[in-house]
Amino acid sequence: MHKHFRKIAKTALILVYLVIVAGAFVRMTSSGMGCPDWPKCFGYYIPPTEETALEFQSDKEFKKGQIIIHDESLRIAKSDFTTSEAYNQNNWENYTKHDYAIFNVWHTWIEYINRLLGALAGLATLVLAIVSLTYWKKNKKVTILSWLVVFGMGFQAWLGATVVYSVLAPVKITFHMLMALLIVALLFYLIYYTSKERITNKGHKKLALLFSGALVLTIIQVILGTQVREFVDHQADLFGDNAKNQWLNDPTLQFYFHRSFSIVVLLLNLYIIYLIAKLKIGFQKIKWVIALLLIEIASGMAMYYIDFPFGTQTLHLVIAALLFGVQFYLLLEALNWTKSPKTL
Repeated sequence: MHKHFRKIAKTALILVYLVIVAGAFVRMTSSGMGCPDWPKCFGYYIPPTEETALEFQSDKEFKKGQIIIHDESLRIAKSDFTTSEAYNQNNWENYTKHDYAIFNVWHTWIEYINRLLGALAGLATLVLAIVSLTYWKKNKKVTILSWLVVFGMGFQAWLGATVVYSVLAPVKITFHMLMALLIVALLFYLIYYTSKERITNKGHKKLALLFSGALVLTIIQVILGTQVREFVDHQADLFGDNAKNQWLNDPTLQFYFHRSFSIVVLLLNLYIIYLIAKLKIGFQKIKWVIALLLIEIASGMAMYYIDFPFGTQTLHLVIAALLFGVQFYLLLEALNWTKSPKTL
C-alpha cells in the first residue's frame, strides 16, 4: 500500500484546495449563512430549492430537527409529526444559535456545495490515515502525522460550525483560513517526506532561512488580507453591490500596510530567485512563486483600480493559499537539499 500513499495524499491535497476555492467563492457571494445550521442545512441532508419548503403548511410531514422560517425566526421541529391547520408552537422550538433567518436558494446551495467538498476532503484524509497504518512498524511519524491531518479536518469542521453560529465573525474566519493552511502544510510534508526512504542531507541553510522568511511574510499577508476583507464586507453591506467604487473609500491602516507589504514580499522572492540562479542549484518551483505573486498583485490592483471585477476576490484568496503551499514545499526542499531536489 506504500506506493498508493502519496497518490492518496495528493488527492486529499487537491480536495482541500478545492474546499479553499469553494470557501473563497462562498465569501465572494456572501453565501456563508446560506445554511444557518450545521452540519445539516435547514435541518436537511439535501437542502430545499424553494422557499415554500421552509414555510409553515398544513398537513405536511416534518422530521425532528427540520427547520422552518416563521415570524422571521428559525423554528426547529421537536419530533416527527404532521402539521394541522394552524401553527402549533408546542411542536417547535426556537433556534438559539443566532437570529439569522433568511433563505436565498443560491446562497444555500453555494454553501452546501462547499460543505460537500469539505466532507469529500475529510473522507480522503481518513482513507490516507488508514493506509498510513502500513507505515507504523517502519516509520511511525507518517502514521501519526496522517492521523493528525484527520483530527485537523475535524477541528476545521468544528471551526466552520463556529463561523456559522457567530454569523461570520471575522476573527473566526481568519482562524478557519489559517487552519486550512496548516492542513495544506501537513499534507505537503507527508507527500515530500514519503518520497524518500530516509532524509540524511544537511540542507541549504541560507535558502532555508530565506524560504522561512518568505513563508512568514505570506502568512502575515493572509492575516492582513482577512482584516482588509472584513472592512470590504462592511463597506459592501453599507453601500451595496451597485456601488463597488465606494467599497475602498477611506480604507483602514491595515489596507495600506497590506498593499505596501506586497512589494516587500515580491522583492524578497526576487532576491531568492536571483540567488538560486547565481548558485545554479535548481529549486525550479521558485518560478511558480514569482508567477503566483504577480497574479496575486494583479488581482489586488484590479480590485482597487477596477472596482472588484467578478472573481478577483476568490482568485486573490486562492492564489494566496497556492503560494503558501509552494513556498512550504520549497522550504522542505531547502532543509533537505541535494544537487537535484526532488519534485512532486
